[in-house]
Amino acid sequence: MRGVLLFPALLLVCAATCAQTTAPSVATSSQSLPQDKHDGLTLSADAYSNAARAKAKFPKANPVPVGILPVEVFLHNDTDQPLQLDLSTIQLEVTLPNGQKQGLDWLTLSQVASAISHPKGPSAPTARRFPIGIPGSGKDSKSDQLIDELRPLSLDAEIVPPRGTIHGFLFFDVSHNMSLVEKATLYVPNVTVVATKKALIFFEVALGRTPPS
Repeated sequence: MRGVLLFPALLLVCAATCAQTTAPSVATSSQSLPQDKHDGLTLSADAYSNAARAKAKFPKANPVPVGILPVEVFLHNDTDQPLQLDLSTIQLEVTLPNGQKQGLDWLTLSQVASAISHPKGPSAPTARRFPIGIPGSGKDSKSDQLIDELRPLSLDAEIVPPRGTIHGFLFFDVSHNMSLVEKATLYVPNVTVVATKKALIFFEVALGRTPPS
Protein backbone atom coordinates (compact mmCIF):
# COMPACT_ATOMS: atom_id res chain seq x y z
CA MET A 1 0.00 0.00 0.00
CA ARG A 2 2.82 2.43 0.79
CA GLY A 3 4.25 1.80 -2.66
CA VAL A 4 0.90 2.65 -4.28
CA LEU A 5 0.67 5.95 -2.38
CA LEU A 6 4.25 6.88 -3.22
CA PHE A 7 3.67 7.10 -6.98
CA PRO A 8 1.06 9.91 -6.83
CA ALA A 9 3.28 11.74 -4.36
CA LEU A 10 6.19 11.59 -6.80
CA LEU A 11 3.94 12.96 -9.54
CA LEU A 12 3.02 15.93 -7.36
CA VAL A 13 6.67 16.66 -6.62
CA CYS A 14 7.49 16.48 -10.32
CA ALA A 15 4.61 18.80 -11.22
CA ALA A 16 5.72 21.34 -8.63
CA THR A 17 9.30 21.20 -9.89
CA CYS A 18 8.17 21.70 -13.49
CA ALA A 19 6.05 24.71 -12.50
CA GLN A 20 8.96 26.31 -10.68
CA THR A 21 11.28 25.95 -13.67
CA THR A 22 8.72 27.29 -16.16
CA ALA A 23 8.05 30.66 -14.48
CA PRO A 24 11.66 31.96 -14.63
CA SER A 25 11.88 31.20 -18.36
CA VAL A 26 8.81 33.36 -18.98
CA ALA A 27 10.29 36.18 -16.91
CA THR A 28 13.61 35.90 -18.76
CA SER A 29 11.95 36.04 -22.19
CA SER A 30 10.27 39.35 -21.29
CA GLN A 31 13.42 41.12 -20.06
CA SER A 32 14.24 42.59 -23.48
CA LEU A 33 10.75 44.05 -23.91
CA PRO A 34 9.65 47.61 -23.09
CA GLN A 35 8.93 47.70 -19.36
CA ASP A 36 8.24 49.69 -16.23
CA LYS A 37 9.62 48.47 -12.92
CA HIS A 38 9.16 49.64 -9.34
CA ASP A 39 8.00 48.45 -5.91
CA GLY A 40 9.18 44.93 -6.75
CA LEU A 41 6.90 44.51 -9.78
CA THR A 42 8.07 44.46 -13.39
CA LEU A 43 5.49 45.13 -16.09
CA SER A 44 6.58 44.27 -19.65
CA ALA A 45 4.53 44.45 -22.83
CA ASP A 46 4.88 43.12 -26.37
CA ALA A 47 2.64 44.59 -29.10
CA TYR A 48 1.91 42.24 -32.02
CA SER A 49 1.29 44.87 -34.71
CA ASN A 50 2.81 42.78 -37.49
CA ALA A 51 0.12 40.64 -39.15
CA ALA A 52 2.47 37.75 -40.01
CA ARG A 53 3.85 37.63 -36.47
CA ALA A 54 0.34 37.72 -35.03
CA LYS A 55 -0.78 34.92 -37.35
CA ALA A 56 2.03 32.71 -36.08
CA LYS A 57 0.71 33.26 -32.54
CA PHE A 58 -2.99 33.10 -33.46
CA PRO A 59 -3.12 30.78 -36.48
CA LYS A 60 -6.91 30.42 -36.43
CA ALA A 61 -7.91 33.64 -34.69
CA ASN A 62 -5.63 36.42 -35.91
CA PRO A 63 -7.13 39.76 -34.79
CA VAL A 64 -4.73 42.08 -36.67
CA PRO A 65 -6.46 41.88 -40.11
CA VAL A 66 -9.67 43.20 -38.52
CA GLY A 67 -7.88 46.14 -36.90
CA ILE A 68 -7.39 44.72 -33.41
CA LEU A 69 -4.00 44.94 -31.72
CA PRO A 70 -2.96 42.06 -29.43
CA VAL A 71 -0.63 43.09 -26.61
CA GLU A 72 1.08 40.42 -24.54
CA VAL A 73 1.47 41.58 -20.94
CA PHE A 74 3.98 40.14 -18.48
CA LEU A 75 3.88 40.86 -14.73
CA HIS A 76 6.76 39.57 -12.62
CA ASN A 77 6.60 39.88 -8.83
CA ASP A 78 9.98 40.03 -7.06
CA THR A 79 8.45 40.44 -3.59
CA ASP A 80 7.34 37.91 -0.98
CA GLN A 81 3.76 39.23 -1.06
CA PRO A 82 1.02 38.47 -3.61
CA LEU A 83 0.04 41.48 -5.70
CA GLN A 84 -3.36 42.16 -7.24
CA LEU A 85 -4.16 44.18 -10.34
CA ASP A 86 -7.52 45.46 -11.51
CA LEU A 87 -7.74 44.22 -15.10
CA SER A 88 -10.80 46.34 -15.84
CA THR A 89 -8.81 49.59 -15.51
CA ILE A 90 -5.98 48.75 -17.91
CA GLN A 91 -5.94 50.94 -21.02
CA LEU A 92 -3.92 51.52 -24.15
CA GLU A 93 -3.17 55.24 -24.44
CA VAL A 94 -2.65 56.31 -28.06
CA THR A 95 -1.83 59.58 -29.80
CA LEU A 96 -4.22 60.22 -32.68
CA PRO A 97 -3.11 61.80 -36.00
CA ASN A 98 -4.55 65.13 -34.83
CA GLY A 99 -2.27 65.03 -31.79
CA GLN A 100 -4.98 64.27 -29.26
CA LYS A 101 -4.48 61.46 -26.78
CA GLN A 102 -7.11 58.79 -26.19
CA GLY A 103 -7.41 55.89 -23.77
CA LEU A 104 -8.70 52.63 -25.27
CA ASP A 105 -10.32 49.96 -23.13
CA TRP A 106 -9.44 46.37 -23.96
CA LEU A 107 -11.97 44.17 -25.74
CA THR A 108 -13.60 41.08 -24.35
CA LEU A 109 -12.87 37.75 -26.05
CA SER A 110 -16.46 37.74 -27.31
CA GLN A 111 -15.93 41.10 -29.01
CA VAL A 112 -12.65 39.97 -30.56
CA ALA A 113 -14.11 36.70 -31.79
CA SER A 114 -17.16 38.44 -33.24
CA ALA A 115 -14.99 40.94 -35.12
CA ILE A 116 -12.86 38.13 -36.59
CA SER A 117 -15.76 35.87 -37.55
CA HIS A 118 -17.89 38.74 -38.94
CA PRO A 119 -15.42 41.32 -40.33
CA LYS A 120 -18.20 43.09 -42.25
CA GLY A 121 -20.50 43.20 -39.24
CA PRO A 122 -23.28 40.84 -38.11
CA SER A 123 -25.17 39.20 -40.94
CA ALA A 124 -28.79 40.15 -41.56
CA PRO A 125 -31.43 38.07 -39.73
CA THR A 126 -32.58 35.04 -41.69
CA ALA A 127 -36.12 33.73 -41.95
CA ARG A 128 -37.31 31.69 -39.00
CA ARG A 129 -36.69 27.98 -39.60
CA PHE A 130 -38.34 26.83 -36.40
CA PRO A 131 -42.04 26.39 -35.69
CA ILE A 132 -43.67 29.38 -34.01
CA GLY A 133 -43.08 29.25 -30.28
CA ILE A 134 -39.75 27.38 -30.53
CA PRO A 135 -36.93 29.97 -30.42
CA GLY A 136 -33.53 29.41 -32.00
CA SER A 137 -30.48 29.00 -29.81
CA GLY A 138 -29.02 32.40 -30.81
CA LYS A 139 -25.51 30.92 -30.61
CA ASP A 140 -22.69 31.81 -32.97
CA SER A 141 -20.70 28.60 -33.32
CA LYS A 142 -17.90 30.23 -35.32
CA SER A 143 -17.36 32.92 -32.69
CA ASP A 144 -17.52 30.32 -29.93
CA GLN A 145 -14.73 28.34 -31.61
CA LEU A 146 -12.58 31.45 -31.87
CA ILE A 147 -13.16 32.25 -28.20
CA ASP A 148 -11.88 28.77 -27.37
CA GLU A 149 -8.76 29.50 -29.44
CA LEU A 150 -8.14 32.87 -27.76
CA ARG A 151 -8.95 32.04 -24.15
CA PRO A 152 -5.75 30.06 -23.31
CA LEU A 153 -3.62 32.99 -24.55
CA SER A 154 -5.53 35.81 -22.86
CA LEU A 155 -4.63 37.56 -19.61
CA ASP A 156 -7.37 36.50 -17.21
CA ALA A 157 -5.57 36.37 -13.84
CA GLU A 158 -5.44 39.29 -11.39
CA ILE A 159 -3.12 37.86 -8.72
CA VAL A 160 0.64 37.87 -9.28
CA PRO A 161 2.06 35.30 -6.84
CA PRO A 162 5.16 35.96 -4.72
CA ARG A 163 8.32 35.52 -6.82
CA GLY A 164 6.07 34.55 -9.70
CA THR A 165 4.99 35.70 -13.16
CA ILE A 166 1.67 35.88 -14.98
CA HIS A 167 1.26 36.77 -18.64
CA GLY A 168 -1.29 36.81 -21.41
CA PHE A 169 -2.81 38.94 -24.16
CA LEU A 170 -5.15 41.92 -24.02
CA PHE A 171 -6.79 43.11 -27.24
CA PHE A 172 -7.39 46.72 -28.32
CA ASP A 173 -9.37 48.09 -31.27
CA VAL A 174 -7.06 50.52 -33.09
CA SER A 175 -9.24 50.65 -36.23
CA HIS A 176 -6.54 49.12 -38.46
CA ASN A 177 -4.09 51.91 -37.58
CA MET A 178 -1.21 49.78 -36.32
CA SER A 179 1.14 52.76 -36.64
CA LEU A 180 -0.43 54.06 -33.42
CA VAL A 181 1.77 51.54 -31.59
CA GLU A 182 4.81 53.76 -32.21
CA LYS A 183 3.51 56.31 -29.69
CA ALA A 184 1.23 54.05 -27.62
CA THR A 185 1.55 53.42 -23.89
CA LEU A 186 0.09 50.57 -21.87
CA TYR A 187 -1.35 52.10 -18.71
CA VAL A 188 -1.90 49.94 -15.61
CA PRO A 189 -3.21 52.17 -12.80
CA ASN A 190 -4.41 49.85 -10.07
CA VAL A 191 -2.03 47.37 -8.44
CA THR A 192 -2.18 46.64 -4.71
CA VAL A 193 -0.46 44.47 -2.13
CA VAL A 194 -3.04 41.84 -1.20
CA ALA A 195 -2.18 41.62 2.52
CA THR A 196 -2.03 45.34 3.29
CA LYS A 197 -4.19 46.80 0.48
CA LYS A 198 -1.33 49.23 -0.18
CA ALA A 199 -1.65 50.77 -3.63
CA LEU A 200 1.42 50.88 -5.86
CA ILE A 201 2.21 53.79 -8.13
CA PHE A 202 0.74 53.34 -11.61
CA PHE A 203 2.70 51.59 -14.36
CA GLU A 204 3.26 52.89 -17.89
CA VAL A 205 5.03 51.01 -20.69
CA ALA A 206 5.86 52.75 -23.98
CA LEU A 207 5.31 50.26 -26.80
CA GLY A 208 7.27 52.13 -29.48
CA ARG A 209 10.04 49.55 -29.64
CA THR A 210 8.27 46.55 -31.18
CA PRO A 211 10.33 43.32 -31.59
CA PRO A 212 11.03 42.36 -35.22
CA SER A 213 8.80 39.80 -36.93
